[in-house]
Amino acid sequence: YLILQDEETRKDYDYMLDHPEEYYRHYYHYYSRRLAPKVDVRIVILVTVCAISVFQFFSWWSSYNEAINYLATVPKYRIQATEIARQQGLLNKSKEKGKNRRSKEEIREEEEEIIKDIIKTKIDIKGGYQKPKIYDILLFQILLAPFYLCKYLVWYCWWIYCFTIKGQEYGVEEKLYIIRRYMKMSQSQFDSLEDHQKEIFLERQLWIRENYEVYKREQEEELKKKMAMDPRWKRYRRWMKNEGPGRLTFIDD
Repeated sequence: YLILQDEETRKDYDYMLDHPEEYYRHYYHYYSRRLAPKVDVRIVILVTVCAISVFQFFSWWSSYNEAINYLATVPKYRIQATEIARQQGLLNKSKEKGKNRRSKEEIREEEEEIIKDIIKTKIDIKGGYQKPKIYDILLFQILLAPFYLCKYLVWYCWWIYCFTIKGQEYGVEEKLYIIRRYMKMSQSQFDSLEDHQKEIFLERQLWIRENYEVYKREQEEELKKKMAMDPRWKRYRRWMKNEGPGRLTFIDD
């Protein structure tokens, strides 16, 4: 009855009655169904996505804290943050007297936290070390995928209508978008560039394909010159020429 009450096992049973000579196949189907996990595949996928999302969030948060700790050691940012803390009267609060007086180590730790908090609020870290956002993790990206797709389709139709059909001139944002696409950079990578670099892109009109190709060749030539003058690159080329990776030599003792 346990076999016949299930539709799939009933089909295997009927097939066995019709083809008794295929006993290896019957053994395989029997044990494959008996030993198969009874967990819903959707639950497995959901748990996997949630685990990846949690790992992503804490990994990004760790990278962000590392960036803050590094900036707190850079004199330029540390002096500015210390000056802002003094103007706001935050550092004076740590120097208490009487019963509430604390050790120098406690005061130093509190001042360090104050400086880091000011750096967090005053400096906009971009790129791979930016402050993590919960909407950037995999779970929310999957849930919001239909919204992003509709948003992209609306934006793409607007782009075609404004700049292809009506022939309007590009604005600053549109020019930077075209330049970023030519450079094959993500939005976070492009945002991490300095403002003066973006101004150079606009001055050279790199949204025009021909101008970008000229700029690209110039950058490649400049990179070749730097590599040619780099001592480490010279040593590497000399090693590749004389020995090379995985080269076998037979030297007599």
